[in-house]
Amino acid sequence: MLNIVSLSATYRGYAALDGVSLVVQPGECVALVGPNGAGKSTLLKGILGLLPLTAGQAFWRDRPVAAVRRRVAYLPQRSRVDWDYPVSAGNVVLMGRTAQMGWWRGFDRSARRAAQEAMERLGVWGLRHRPVGQLSGGQQQRVFLARAIAQEAELIMFDEPLAAVDRQSAHIVNEAIAQLRQAGKAILVATHEWGDDLGRYDRLVLLNRSVIAAGVPAVVMTPENLRRAYDCSDLMPMTVAEPTRSPFAC
Repeated sequence: MLNIVSLSATYRGYAALDGVSLVVQPGECVALVGPNGAGKSTLLKGILGLLPLTAGQAFWRDRPVAAVRRRVAYLPQRSRVDWDYPVSAGNVVLMGRTAQMGWWRGFDRSARRAAQEAMERLGVWGLRHRPVGQLSGGQQQRVFLARAIAQEAELIMFDEPLAAVDRQSAHIVNEAIAQLRQAGKAILVATHEWGDDLGRYDRLVLLNRSVIAAGVPAVVMTPENLRRAYDCSDLMPMTVAEPTRSPFAC
């Protein structure tokens, strides 16, 4: 399981995370929800060791996540990716096999087969020769999800997987996430989804630098919890507004 123990992080003197603890079991899909600047993306990066922590640690199957990175796949926000990098969609997916093959070995037949099967599953095999930067937002997201599937990761973390994607891609991505969950993968999603859309998750974690509430949607999304989480005066200023469907967004 993913075991996050008292994770804290400071960004430019601001306490971005304060003692966050959380467990995600294999076969479970958990959503991080909360206002802009509340630490959802920071938590995912902190788990991966992509930013310095002031306290706490994250473990996968009782080992530090940093020591088992090949078992972990991370899909960042599309706005954080350099889409000008000259690489084809097919090679992006093949990169998911690097952890198994090593950087200095070529991709063997099994790696290429895994990449093809993942791309066919997500409906992007026909785009394999296209530069990934020339694809639509939904196609790009499907390519990155195909990479996670080809990697055969046990823990998959998504940062806003449905932001600015078309309806067809959103459906395909949701179906793929459901299949990964059924296959026993542990899934953690930072999302701005709202209302009935949250019903697809096993549990929610309402976050505002620390955990406000955790559990099934009906228990977490109460008026009192939402008032505590969406206190706009207590959030880090954002230079660029993130998309949201929440009536409580700052």
